[in-house]
Amino acid sequence: MARLDVTETVQGVFFPGHLHTQDSLQQARSFHFQDSDTLIVTYPKSGTTWMQEVVTLVSRRGDPQMSQTVPNWERAPWLEQYYSSQVLGASQGPRLLTTHLPYSFLGNALQGSKAKVIYVSRNPKDVAVSFYHFHKMANFLPQPGSFKDFLDRFLEGTVHYGSWFDHVKGWTSQVDLVDNFLFISYEEMWLDLRGSIEKVSTFLQRPLEDEELKRCLCHCSFSSMKENRMVNYTLIPQDIMDHSKGTFMRKGQIGDWRNTFSEEQNCHFDAVFSTKMKDSHLNFVWEGPVKEGVSLREEMF
Repeated sequence: MARLDVTETVQGVFFPGHLHTQDSLQQARSFHFQDSDTLIVTYPKSGTTWMQEVVTLVSRRGDPQMSQTVPNWERAPWLEQYYSSQVLGASQGPRLLTTHLPYSFLGNALQGSKAKVIYVSRNPKDVAVSFYHFHKMANFLPQPGSFKDFLDRFLEGTVHYGSWFDHVKGWTSQVDLVDNFLFISYEEMWLDLRGSIEKVSTFLQRPLEDEELKRCLCHCSFSSMKENRMVNYTLIPQDIMDHSKGTFMRKGQIGDWRNTFSEEQNCHFDAVFSTKMKDSHLNFVWEGPVKEGVSLREEMF
């Protein structure tokens, strides 16, 4: 299914037709969640692949066998993508699911379910830069043009997958309402991966022994994931993801947006952010320390 130039639109949100159809998007909105499901929710370029790896390893007490033999899009399929029903139909046991859909799309389907939801957020300046570079290599996304033009569309919410502001506010509005919702940030994972894995294991009721936790840490490291073809997306054909134009895993520093934003763009972003997030209780980490001798983790889609 190529459809590289096709865009699907639902409720004013654009989706790449290479991965989504009207049928798959509608099926996701009426998806029947099981109480044993775990759903990872992210806006693109906010730590999706990283959390998929963490949950896979925590669920198997650090055993890397599945994460090294099964592509992450098969062990944690996106609900809204066209192949998900086929993958889920062949699955056994508790299901790990992934979505980029806004809460307005899935809220009704989740009502009354005890499925566990993990929402990963990331500061939107780093998201915008990462998403911009991803557009350059992903042939199923429109060419981004200049960063200025892309940033304008990002702030307007007219990029594929919709408004970052609506996405994060919609999902995090549920944090204090249900017990089966875990909110965690990309920056929290970057600054304290061990503590983040422990938080996930507690949430999933999968307590880890010290050696199991160490194995999770080892296989969630950048060096491990970079060499793992089940994770780094080098299995995707060149005509779909042009690896000559960039790598799926980039820098990943907190605050790398400063290397792309102009002062004018930063001021404009801050003004829009202040208006759109004025009623939000969320706090974001915009800058991060670079620790000498520590490899930086890469960006995850």
